[in-house]
Amino acid sequence: MVAASILVYRKNKAEGVKELLKRAFDYKRIKAKVWYAPIVLLAPGVMVLTYGLMRLTGAPLPIPQFPVLAAPVMFLAFFIAALGEELCWSGYVIDPMQDRWNAFRTGILLGVVWATWHIVPLVQGRRSPAWIAWWCLFTVASRVLMTWLYNNTGKSVFGAILYHDISNVSWRLFPNYGSHWDPRITGLILAFVAAIVIVIWGPRTLARYRNA
Repeated sequence: MVAASILVYRKNKAEGVKELLKRAFDYKRIKAKVWYAPIVLLAPGVMVLTYGLMRLTGAPLPIPQFPVLAAPVMFLAFFIAALGEELCWSGYVIDPMQDRWNAFRTGILLGVVWATWHIVPLVQGRRSPAWIAWWCLFTVASRVLMTWLYNNTGKSVFGAILYHDISNVSWRLFPNYGSHWDPRITGLILAFVAAIVIVIWGPRTLARYRNA
């Protein structure tokens, strides 16, 4: 957010920064409210499917418990964190990239950058190379889907923030606060969903209408 604000200020001064920050709550851009369904339900649904597939494969999993008191706190904390990220990724970077490349390529390129800057903390967290590789697939597929959502919600940064937030909360609600989560399964599921989106909506805009 700070980096995006500095770059915007260099070009459009304080007024430009003000407009950038306002986009964090640009929910009025989402004219078709049906798009709240994938924004809110896609990530939790994929995590539930991941849990079911892990049980079918015999992976050791604890009994799921829903931390009722912790969930709202996580939602607020991850919303603030997602706001900081998405004002850059969705508020500043994505549109110039789409003007140069198509939506699919933008999602892939932005997803690779987004995944790469997490690698150091993942290594510090002692994740295995295989775990990190599958996590990167999950992250890149997520960014393609977020590009799809962004382009179909009137380019709403708020929608991207909300999806990002709920995705993180869904991961943390996985049994034992994400400790048993397998990014391989989730990554493959999301990659499959992203492939369906690309086929149906088309790689150029990932939207039926450019300003849907």
